[in-house]
Amino acid sequence: MNILPEFTGTKRVLVIGGGAAGLLAAGRAAELGAQVILLERMEAPGKKLLITGKGRCNITNTAPLKEFLAAFGPNGRFLYGAFHRFFRDQLLDFFRRRGVETESERGGRVFPVSDNAADVVNALVSHAREHAAEIRLNSRVRTIERDSRGIRGVKLERGEFIPAEAVILAAGGASYPATGSAGDGFSLAEKAGHRINPLYPALVPLVIKEIGFAVACQGVALKNIRLTAFACDKASIPDITIEHDYGRGTGWEKPPPKVIESRFGEMLFTHFGIGGPITLLMSQAVARALDAGPVSVHIDLKPALSKKELDARLQREFAANPRRQLPAILRELLPEKMVEVVAGISGIPLGRTAANFTAGDRRGLVKLLKGLAFEVRSTLPLGAAMVTAGGVELAEVDPKTMASKLVPGLYLVGEVLDLDADTGGFNLQAAFSTGWVAGEAAAKTASVDYP
Repeated sequence: MNILPEFTGTKRVLVIGGGAAGLLAAGRAAELGAQVILLERMEAPGKKLLITGKGRCNITNTAPLKEFLAAFGPNGRFLYGAFHRFFRDQLLDFFRRRGVETESERGGRVFPVSDNAADVVNALVSHAREHAAEIRLNSRVRTIERDSRGIRGVKLERGEFIPAEAVILAAGGASYPATGSAGDGFSLAEKAGHRINPLYPALVPLVIKEIGFAVACQGVALKNIRLTAFACDKASIPDITIEHDYGRGTGWEKPPPKVIESRFGEMLFTHFGIGGPITLLMSQAVARALDAGPVSVHIDLKPALSKKELDARLQREFAANPRRQLPAILRELLPEKMVEVVAGISGIPLGRTAANFTAGDRRGLVKLLKGLAFEVRSTLPLGAAMVTAGGVELAEVDPKTMASKLVPGLYLVGEVLDLDADTGGFNLQAAFSTGWVAGEAAAKTASVDYP
C-alpha cells in the first residue's frame, strides 16, 4: 500500500461526526501528525455502527472491484480513486492488526468473527486515541466557519468557536436519527455552499395499500420468488414475463417499459406491507418513482415455471386429486398462512373441487400465482431507512481526496455524499475508504500555511 510521508505540522483538523468515516478519518489524520479533534453530537461515538448488521457489523464485502462499484449504480465510479487507495484488503488488515479477525459469509458479507459490532467501534476509537486524536462528546456543530481563503473552523451549538485549518464533514445521513445520524451533515454542507441532491430512504420496507392482506400474512417469508416494481397502478401492470433481475448491480440496466426494478430472492410480509432483502434493494428506486406517479409491486410466486408449465402442473394435480378443494390445492403451492387470504381474492368458491374447476378458474389461479399484485402507498420514513440516498453533489468533491471543490480545507465523506449501495457491506466500505483518504489529505492541508 502506498503510504504518504509523515506530516509533522501541528495545525488542527476537525472531524464532525464519530461514525465509521469520521473515526477512521480522525485516526488517520492524527497518525500523520495532525492535531485532531473529533466532534460527536451524541454521548458516545459509533452508535449507528453498533446496530449495523443486527449488531454484528457487516464491514465490507468480498465482491471484486467492478461488482463493488456497480452496487452503487452510476455514482459508483466516484469511488474508484478512494478504493484504489484504501480498499477491502487494507481495511481487513487494519482491523486484524487491532485484534479484530473477520470471516466472510453468504453473499460475500464480511463480519467480525466475534459477531460483535462493539469490537469494530473499539478498534476505531483505539486507533484515534492511540495517535492522540481528541474525541469530544455531546458537541453538536452549528456552522462551519469560512472566509475568502477557506476554512476557519466550526462553531458549536453552545456557542464555542474552534479554529482549524481543515474540517472533515462526516456527520452521516438522516436515517436512524436516534444514533446521531439526523441530517446535520446535509445542512452544514448546504450552508457551506454545497448543493444537496434530493434525499430518499434506501434499504427500507414498503407500505402497501392492501393492508388487510399484509396483516393476514404478517411474518410470512417467501423464498425463491420474483418481486417486480412497476411505474403504474396495479390494474395497468403489463402482462409480461420477467426473466432477469433489473436494477443497479444486476447487469441488466434497461428494463422493459414500466418496470422500475425486478429482483429474484427472498421477501417478507409485514403488518404494513413488505420487507426482506429484495424489497430493501429496490426501495430507493421505488421511493424516487413514487415522486412521479403510482407504483405497484408484482410477486411471481413460481418464477421457475412459465404460465403454461404451471397450468400443466395444476392439470396433472387436479387429475390425480379430483376431490381436492381450493384450500387444499393452495396448501401444495403456498405457505399455510397465505392460503385463506389468497383463496379469498381468487374469486373461486372455497368448496369447489378440482374436478369442477373450469379452464377459466385454472387460468385465474395461474395468473394469481404468477402475479400477486399490490399498490405501494409509500416507503417507511427516511428515519427508518438503513441508508440515506441523495446528498452532496459529487461533482463538487474531488474523488481522490474528498476535498470540497468549493471551500478550501473542507472534506466530505461517508453518507453525507450522494452515494448509496445495496446491502452487504458496500456502504460501510465506502465510509471507511472515503474517511481514510480524507484523513490523509486533511493532514497534509493542515501542515501547510496558506499565503
